[in-house]
Amino acid sequence: MPNPREIHMHMRSIKNIQQITKAMKMVAAARLRRAQEKAASSRPFAEKIQSMLLTAVGDKFTLGNISAADVPLLVQRPIRKLGYIVITSDKGLAGPYNSNVLKHAAMELMDKDEYTLITVGRKAKEYFTRRGYDVTKDFFGFSDKPTFADADMVADEACRLFTSGAVDEVILIYTKFKSALSFTPVSMHLLPVVAPQVDTSGKGTAGAGGFAGEAKGDVIFEPSTTATLKYLVPYYVKTVIYAALMQSSASELGARMTAMSSATDNANDLLKALELSYNKARQAGVTREINEIVGGAEALQQD
Repeated sequence: MPNPREIHMHMRSIKNIQQITKAMKMVAAARLRRAQEKAASSRPFAEKIQSMLLTAVGDKFTLGNISAADVPLLVQRPIRKLGYIVITSDKGLAGPYNSNVLKHAAMELMDKDEYTLITVGRKAKEYFTRRGYDVTKDFFGFSDKPTFADADMVADEACRLFTSGAVDEVILIYTKFKSALSFTPVSMHLLPVVAPQVDTSGKGTAGAGGFAGEAKGDVIFEPSTTATLKYLVPYYVKTVIYAALMQSSASELGARMTAMSSATDNANDLLKALELSYNKARQAGVTREINEIVGGAEALQQD
């Protein structure tokens, strides 16, 4: 049985770790609230952007007046090489968040010979590099607090690869946030930009941010449809990637909050068990000392 001193040192180490996990839980909870607020505040603008683009791209007459050279992100061509954008976190200690999205991405890449891979977050870069995948471009340093400028960088790289012909289709893989306890890795078509499927009620299917645009409505483009779409389509791509970054950020923070909460609870349970062992060891030590004293007294009496 370990002596009381060793058990006490172990208990002190666990208490120090527990303070760290409790602090990380509180930080993740605060950042999660801010991430949810930012996602909610950007939702109306994202919905309007998608609604306008749905109206324009879904109109065959509008598309008929636009050349491929004017808005290359709308051009659909035979798919020979796929491009993937995989969003993960920069740090660990986030429960199953990274492993779930990386397993999902690995399934997407299975049996793909021609592909281009863009990673967002250090965990994705490390995962694919260790397994021999060729990572074309990696972005990191903003997984838990992304900005629109970060989405701009990722979108520019995706648009450059598509317009140059390096890839014929771009797939975005990220984690969709539902709650702090529920998040799901998903894949969505990003490029070329096409009209979402429309159901009988006239509503578009949800995009990366979980928002749906209206399929019907009249939009007047000034100064011209071509000039407007040349700006609107790339901006839409940036908005979709920003929404995916926000969803992934919220999922990461929710997973980290849950993981740190579980770690704190486990530390409590371990401390209780160690405290019991500590008391037993102390009691055994006291009993041993009493026995030694009694034995010594009896020996003296016999002499």
